Amino acid sequence: MSTPPSRSVARYFVSHLTRYDYRRPVANARHVLHLTPRELPWQHVVSHVIDADPIPNERAVGRDNFGNPVETLAITHQHSGLDVHARSWVEIAERPQTESSPAWQTVRDALAFRAAHPPLPAELEAARFQFESRHVRVKRELAEWAARAFAPDMPLLDGVQALNDRIHTEFAFDPEATHIATPVMEVLKLRRGVCQDFAHLMLSGLRSLGLAARYMSGYLLTTPPPGKERLIGADASHAWVAVWCPESGWVEFDPTNGVRAGSSHITLGWGRDFSDVTPLRGVIFGGGEHTPEIEVSVVPEADYAALFGAARRA
Repeated sequence: MSTPPSRSVARYFVSHLTRYDYRRPVANARHVLHLTPRELPWQHVVSHVIDADPIPNERAVGRDNFGNPVETLAITHQHSGLDVHARSWVEIAERPQTESSPAWQTVRDALAFRAAHPPLPAELEAARFQFESRHVRVKRELAEWAARAFAPDMPLLDGVQALNDRIHTEFAFDPEATHIATPVMEVLKLRRGVCQDFAHLMLSGLRSLGLAARYMSGYLLTTPPPGKERLIGADASHAWVAVWCPESGWVEFDPTNGVRAGSSHITLGWGRDFSDVTPLRGVIFGGGEHTPEIEVSVVPEADYAALFGAARRA
């Protein structure tokens, strides 16, 4: 599946390196990787490779329950560290945009169970993303908080944009305020967090209103501060949200930046929340305490030669 040639296309190189240095040897390990960008109508994966050190005894590729590409690794010999390096070239076109949508209550009611009214296939698929999951809550308090962005009979996408804007303006980006397991209710109280927190909070508000919304995992092209050069490994994974709209399918919003997802957003995959699309997770026997070191680079094609050529010469 290639990107239509009539649309403006941006090409990026993505490097995602995860490194573990174990305090004690690991005798056996199995890992699941969500590090392969997903092929989409507006996203074409030109090339992709994942290298692992030590070399796994077994490797397999497939799809998870949400259709995301997934790779599994098994290392059955003793090792004291692990490097997993994913490298991709991806072409991104602008996503189809729409400004019109049904009233949000109409969408909510279409997703509600109605006896003797079998749901349409699209509604049935969307319903998977209406309920609580490991990091997303459905609560009356969250419904009341989110409802302030949704006036009666407001078009769905207008309400979602209003909620997106509220999170962007009312919450502060603070990597020190939360951790991977911080509950969404605490994020609501703190008014601080990172992209993962803001995505989980927005999902919680939308699902608490009876809407369908899914967690989007990937990368975002970032711009260095004025006068500063782009650095290798200085980027990070990114998270945003997609809401189901009957007339448009899934429409993506980025509450961290207060925008709709566009040609700077590179999609790895989606799920109910972060736990469904964790970039790398697994089970090890041994190892002791360990913390991964992660280096991510998202580089426009125009900058690739200068940046990585300089890195090879250093």
